[in-house]
Amino acid sequence: MKETQYSICGMCAVRCPVTVHVEDGKPVWIEGNNNDAAMGRSLCAKGGASFAQRLDKQRPAAPLVRMGQRGEGQWREVSWDEAYDYITTRLKAVIAEHGERSIMFSDRGGPFADLRKAFVKALGSPNYHNHDCTCGRSVHHASQSVYGLGRKGFNYDYENARHIVLFGRNITESLRVKEVKSFLKGIKNGAKVTYIDPRASVTASKATRFWQNRPGTDYALLLGIAHCVVYNNYYDEEFVEQYVTGLPELKTFLAPYTPEWAAQESGISAAEIEAFCQELKKDRPKVIIHPGWNLARYGDSFYASRMIHILNALMGSIEQPGGLFYVKGPKDAGKTGLKSLGALSPAVTEDRADGCGTRFPLWDKGAGMLHLTYEAIDTDVPYPVKAYFVHRHNPFIALPDTREQKRILDKLDLIVAVDINFSETAWFADVILPESTYLERASILRTEKGLKPGFGRRQQCVQPLNNTKAGWEIYSDLAKRMGKGDSFPFESIEDIWQYQLQDTGLTAADFDEKGFVKLTDKAIWYDRANLKFGTDSGKIEIINSKWEAAGIVSLAPYVSPETPPAGSFRLLAGRSGYQAHGHHHNNPILHEFLDQNKLWINTQSAAELGIKDGDQVRVAAGDIEGVIVAYVTDLIHPEAVFMLHGFGTDVPAKKRSFGKGLADQIFMIGKLKAWDKAGGGVNLAEAFVKVTPV
Repeated sequence: MKETQYSICGMCAVRCPVTVHVEDGKPVWIEGNNNDAAMGRSLCAKGGASFAQRLDKQRPAAPLVRMGQRGEGQWREVSWDEAYDYITTRLKAVIAEHGERSIMFSDRGGPFADLRKAFVKALGSPNYHNHDCTCGRSVHHASQSVYGLGRKGFNYDYENARHIVLFGRNITESLRVKEVKSFLKGIKNGAKVTYIDPRASVTASKATRFWQNRPGTDYALLLGIAHCVVYNNYYDEEFVEQYVTGLPELKTFLAPYTPEWAAQESGISAAEIEAFCQELKKDRPKVIIHPGWNLARYGDSFYASRMIHILNALMGSIEQPGGLFYVKGPKDAGKTGLKSLGALSPAVTEDRADGCGTRFPLWDKGAGMLHLTYEAIDTDVPYPVKAYFVHRHNPFIALPDTREQKRILDKLDLIVAVDINFSETAWFADVILPESTYLERASILRTEKGLKPGFGRRQQCVQPLNNTKAGWEIYSDLAKRMGKGDSFPFESIEDIWQYQLQDTGLTAADFDEKGFVKLTDKAIWYDRANLKFGTDSGKIEIINSKWEAAGIVSLAPYVSPETPPAGSFRLLAGRSGYQAHGHHHNNPILHEFLDQNKLWINTQSAAELGIKDGDQVRVAAGDIEGVIVAYVTDLIHPEAVFMLHGFGTDVPAKKRSFGKGLADQIFMIGKLKAWDKAGGGVNLAEAFVKVTPV
């Protein structure tokens, strides 16, 4: 029998809509869901490797309980009942001694996180986290301080833009299919692209202008650009007059930060900066200056992102075709949203262990700050944290200094990993609960925000090959065993869908035709003559008094980045389009495309060290070292070296990728405590390594 199933990809955090063709219970073809015009039939390489993930024998096939010491890799296969008994017995003991607040949870966030948040809430803990401390927290908080709206409150109309400016936002490799298609259409339609990065990524190859700035000088370059825009009146005076406060203070602050000054810091000439700013004037308001995605890089990333937000406001590009637009939700379409699963549990009044909302009163509590909860584990301040659920999240490679992380997490009484693969963090856990691949599981419904908001559904396409379960089953089962059945009164995914849809006037059958439901046929744009912002003033605030009262100044003086010692380089890392955050380096297909990483090193720097292209080189930081192949190129700044992230796994069960290449995070010694004090993100680009020939 042949079937066509509409679902949502789970191979990375983007979660694109897909069409899966099934014959006699087996998946035989996968492509983008063509019912979504922006998606079409396009699919990235990761999505194309979905079947290989399902068939992979080098992943957990049944629940596992640790034997021996953590990280030794000695496992005992058990039944689901035995695994649940093991977890609940230890979890109840932790709660009896330390209370519900001693439980923590982390995942990769996203549109299905409501299920996991509801689980943590049902257990009575405030300590839910997602991965964002290593990704977009500084961007998010910068956005809140300017607009009163978080980073995901805006999206970008690349297709109709005249000028797209990207500070390290590597759209074509750290990719979202719909975004890439819109970006390429924008270029085809004549948009200029200015790409700024110490390394020339694939996205740089699409650019009209590529600036290879000195690493750590994004903020300096932005200050020089802002000076040029403000002092030459290149901004949208009408928009700024109506919606922006604090321009006089900004002008005074920017006085010393001339393009000539910025040139000395960044390496980008004053004439280049001036020409660029003149283009912005001509192209506005159809200008997009992306505020950053992974800006967990430097100690001033909050202020770099904040200046980008301010520049977008000066361009008048807010709620503007060809610029930035507010993502619209069900309420904007006059509809009721999905019911949250968390509504079934009483509110949790305990303070968070990471201090979000208390010690850091303006930091968003939704995603938390995982690295600060590590401090609580290590010190028992503000209280002991003793149990950790980690869901398809791999902090051992996402956060700096794996060795230090292991020391801290070894203080926990219980670590439970729910994952499809043997991640480095799962390998260190006490219990691994294997989640079914996304082809084999249904998920809760998601809200899809944008110009045409709606809801989307991931449905189960085929039966699991192994003794695995869907996430909704795992957390429902555990909640019931912990005596929290009232918070999870569901016996099937259909029960959950019915609960979520109860106020919407929709049923699960409404998703059968396309896989999603749109709540409007017409794009929703707000009236540009009457925009509202979430700040106290209701305007875009260059100077935010609330944040300043909390000790976070609005306009921070620039501090020049540290120059690497002789023979050393600033270590940069990034993504390829074939993999996602270390998830798929062991995938049978994707591994063949790219089996190990190389060390990018500047041609002149390599010559001075006697290193030729293809040579083996030693990378070292403190007592950590490893060997990798050198890629000698002019496409990396002389002060930096670069490696793709996620390689160098030490998990022997992943036989294809075991020991291949180097892991960047192991060289970030001591950097678990190095984070942006204004925005909160960890500084993933503040480590230095020594490079020598082998």
